[in-house]
Amino acid sequence: MKALISLWVWVATAVLTITLYFVVFFVVIISWPFDKSRKLAHAQCFWWSNCILRMNPFWKLEVNGLENIDHKKTYVIISNHQSMADIVVLYKIHTQFKWVSKESLFRVPFIGWCLSLTKHIKLARGEFSSIKKIYREAAEWLRKDMSVLFFPEGTRSETDEMNVFQNGAFKLAIKEKKPILPICLKGTRETIPKGSWVFRATVKASLTVLPAIETSQLSPGDFVLLRDEVFAKINSA
Repeated sequence: MKALISLWVWVATAVLTITLYFVVFFVVIISWPFDKSRKLAHAQCFWWSNCILRMNPFWKLEVNGLENIDHKKTYVIISNHQSMADIVVLYKIHTQFKWVSKESLFRVPFIGWCLSLTKHIKLARGEFSSIKKIYREAAEWLRKDMSVLFFPEGTRSETDEMNVFQNGAFKLAIKEKKPILPICLKGTRETIPKGSWVFRATVKASLTVLPAIETSQLSPGDFVLLRDEVFAKINSA
């Protein structure tokens, strides 16, 4: 029975993702003259996320702290990273942002094509010029009042312990005087079965949006203190 339900979940997820791509493509075309930031296209991912989470009987997600998001503000969003499922889960914050994501994800059929259409930020790992480029692009989006979401661990954590945070996002937040919005993901590591396509047990996961941390009074040299403060808050959550 679990195999049959799992098969249905994977097929339904694939159909939803293919549908999302064509919807996003259509929205990009009709909104091209007046929506250069692709906000309308990005918003289509909200229903996609909702549908995937609701139709999977093995996933139980608790969302907390949405009241900490001021939709009139622009943030450097910082989240820990546990699983590919984080992409689905993080759209539950229902706010506008640009991902900073590895280049290989953009090549994944349909979901990667959606990321390209909605103008997310592409990172080629191991290339110093690419790292400089993504921070320039992220700064440009922030100046256009578009939030940017970083996974500062750089890669998914394989344990319950977070990886060390990299510095770039925190230097950027101070330079652009944008508040940090910390997000804690818990339990998403187990949502996608390792080495199998069959979901074996119900997984309880949570997304918690923590209160924003202002950076307007910080100097460039304070990035280490800011980084450690954000790490501690997400870790304690």
